[in-house]
Amino acid sequence: MIKLTINGKLTELNVSEEMPLLWALRDVAKLTGSKYGCGKGICGACTVHIDGQAMRSCITPMSYAMDKNITTIEGLSEKGDHPVQQAWLDHHVAQCGYCQTGQIMSASALLARNNNPSDEDIDNAMAGNICRCGTYPRIRAAIKDAAKASNKASGESA
Repeated sequence: MIKLTINGKLTELNVSEEMPLLWALRDVAKLTGSKYGCGKGICGACTVHIDGQAMRSCITPMSYAMDKNITTIEGLSEKGDHPVQQAWLDHHVAQCGYCQTGQIMSASALLARNNNPSDEDIDNAMAGNICRCGTYPRIRAAIKDAAKASNKASGESA
């Protein structure tokens, strides 16, 4: 039995320590927001937060996730109103939508540690999140607006 906290809830999963976190989340915990893309950690569709850091769940073994705090897209905000999620809607970022949960999780991890990211900061944080529809300009604009919204909500200036 592996213990970890998923979206704020202490959880025990009866899985192998070698099982990728993605499959434990999708198949055992029934949290299907994180997507399988490449299985090699290079496309970003499976991105979740592990102790606040954006990580690829398809290559993260359960042994690493043990006793850690995992946040999936389902746990990012209760009502889907996280500033990044709202900015994604405002900028019509998603086309096919397949990569978007990974994109949102990477962007929200960036903004949690840097509330005023430069274009270079955004590029570095989002590197490896592949969008085959090519919505990268809208992604960058959405991240900048989410930073402004977060700063406004907390009383800071961007």
